[in-house]
Amino acid sequence: MALPLQPGLTPTEVAFLCEMETVTVVPRQRLESLPLISGPTPALRPPHRSPLPLWLALLLKRQRRANILPPPWLHPQSLDKILKYETETSPEGFSPPPPHPYLLTTRPASTDTISPPFLPSSTAGAPAGYLPYHWLELGEILLEACPDDLPDPNRIRTQLRDLREVRMAKIRHRTKDLEGGGITSLRGVGAMEVSEGRGFIVGVMDGIRKLGSNREVARREREEYEGGEGGISDEGEEMEYE
Repeated sequence: MALPLQPGLTPTEVAFLCEMETVTVVPRQRLESLPLISGPTPALRPPHRSPLPLWLALLLKRQRRANILPPPWLHPQSLDKILKYETETSPEGFSPPPPHPYLLTTRPASTDTISPPFLPSSTAGAPAGYLPYHWLELGEILLEACPDDLPDPNRIRTQLRDLREVRMAKIRHRTKDLEGGGITSLRGVGAMEVSEGRGFIVGVMDGIRKLGSNREVARREREEYEGGEGGISDEGEEMEYE
């Protein structure tokens, strides 16, 4: 008998979806356009930069046919700015996500069809100082696949680890807001953080639900018990009066 599937996406599945992110490459060789399901890729002409899906960029990197440009948010200066915001400016909140690139150029109705990972938030032209939706898994993938393309990879690895610890502590702390039917905002939380924190958050919510159910049962039993005692006392007084 097959085991029941866990709710939500596993970290491996989240990393797989992250490979759909668009990154910028600098080709070393010429490559004609490829017809993909998502549309044809641009023709690669060295040394002109071109946007490609992460999975294709990683393949060309392994074949030494292209270099991957790190997104602006993955530079040490940008990560320092984000970490300072997380720890000093907003110690209880999360850094805001990247601004939508099409809000000022197209009608608002057209933005409903574009969402992560199809936003160009990890290309060379993306704004610095904002963590995209797949920031954690994208950073780990680039650190493993192309550390030679990153400025100071050891420092970046340390910064990503610090950011991960700070933000996961915030997620665990926010579970206190769920007690009593409260709500909490997860704006700015990444895909991998949601996947890793899902088990803890769901466990806390189940525990709160069970505690609330036990309190409700105890309250009803107490009311029934007190109501029963009141009925017996009233009946005895009526018999004594007769």
